[in-house]
Amino acid sequence: MNRRATLLVLATTASLWLNQHAHAQPRELQMGIIATESSANLKTAWQPLLDDLQKQTGLKVTAFFAPDYGGVVEGMRFNKVHVAWMGNKSGMEAVDRANGEVFAKVVQHDGTEGYYGVLIAHKDSALKTVDDVLKNRANLTVGMGDVNSTSGNLVPGYYLWGHHKVDPAKEFKRAMRANHESNILSVVNKQLDVATVASDGIERMKIKMPEKAAELREIWRSPLIPSDPLVWRKDLDADTKKKLRDFFLAYGKDAREKDILKTLTWSAFVASSNHQLTPMRQLELARERSKVEADAALSADDKAKKLKDIDQRLADLSRQVASAK
Repeated sequence: MNRRATLLVLATTASLWLNQHAHAQPRELQMGIIATESSANLKTAWQPLLDDLQKQTGLKVTAFFAPDYGGVVEGMRFNKVHVAWMGNKSGMEAVDRANGEVFAKVVQHDGTEGYYGVLIAHKDSALKTVDDVLKNRANLTVGMGDVNSTSGNLVPGYYLWGHHKVDPAKEFKRAMRANHESNILSVVNKQLDVATVASDGIERMKIKMPEKAAELREIWRSPLIPSDPLVWRKDLDADTKKKLRDFFLAYGKDAREKDILKTLTWSAFVASSNHQLTPMRQLELARERSKVEADAALSADDKAKKLKDIDQRLADLSRQVASAK
């Protein structure tokens, strides 16, 4: 065999080997998990599900934890996170800024497709009603959720504080932001007087530390919030999307998988879309409208223009809701 033929054979063999090796490598998938509690606790709860995801899809799955919700959104924005469990508010941010798309949502352990924002105090506290809290707010400490938290910030910001025209960041003795777990434990340990948290965060506490959960009193509960979405990047390849959709929509059928989901306070996943974010978008605009109406620094013309723009966007969302029925 001459030198040219030998080089051709070697090159062909190397090319075949490299192609086979490349095809043998599973696609690496980074799954983002929002910071509702400590990373260690989240890893313990999520790892069995992530192991199943890797095993059943053949994808190489790693978890991405960030200290706040925005970190997961930014991870998706820069293609470092490919799929994520989010709240509705952070899901909106991912859809609007990070090429995200809702494809599924969780079902709560009791079968409902939603949860609540709640205001809690210690069971021994003299605070028993919202009026008690509002009357004494100048002497109270309050915990709130991440700025991108639906149940810890957006929903109580409108339905609780907004309805009473209260700015908790300014009118309480001290206000702080933390994840649900931290806020719950701060109330339990009497480091905070009250806090806004997610109802499923309390359900998780009942599983992990029932004696701590027993120290809580619920003072206020929001209207039902659509359950948490699963969001993927829209530019994921079709095969990966199919694997993800098939896995999540089928998960939770046997006893072992049910136990894994129970630890997360869920019972299943169901298909969803960006339409589930519409109620939260309406809520965000309604809160923005209230702020504009109350802004004495705006001229009458500027206020009218801003309100007209907001009303137009609200009308557009209402039409979307009507057409989806």
